[in-house]
Amino acid sequence: MKKFLSAFLALLTIFTVCNTHADDAATQLPNVKIQTLKGESIQTSELKNDGKPFIVSFWATWCKPCISEMKAVSELYPEWNEQTGVKYFAVSIDDSKSSKKVAPFVKGKKVPFDVYLDENSDFKRAMNVTNPPHIFLFNGKGELVWQHAGYAPGDEEEIFEQIKKAGETAE
Repeated sequence: MKKFLSAFLALLTIFTVCNTHADDAATQLPNVKIQTLKGESIQTSELKNDGKPFIVSFWATWCKPCISEMKAVSELYPEWNEQTGVKYFAVSIDDSKSSKKVAPFVKGKKVPFDVYLDENSDFKRAMNVTNPPHIFLFNGKGELVWQHAGYAPGDEEEIFEQIKKAGETAE
């Protein structure tokens, strides 16, 4: 019986340690290369906000719900930023053929936040994004605290509520 109990406790300890590390990895922003709209490479680890919450949003120019979400968020973002200090990073998953449309789209829509390109989908894969739009909210410590896939009118209210919660936990 003692051998069984010892083996069980050893397995439980190993399982707990492995899960803790897996959870840590899953809650941190992975470090992969993406590009600015000017073609400069940056590491995703550079996506930070000086101790305040930030959002990483995956979208594409060919995705109608993405465009609706971007329009709604673009209108609200200045107020969100003023009230919470949140920073919003939009990452286009358009491939090399359609990514040429991103900069003119962003300029034409007067998008008020930073937009990046993930032409090879490395960042998309690292974050396990299957369908855009997909939002990831990180607290001021860079820990993933909430995510949301898809978009329906009114979702921006839930996004803002989550931003406020993430800001409260950082204080």
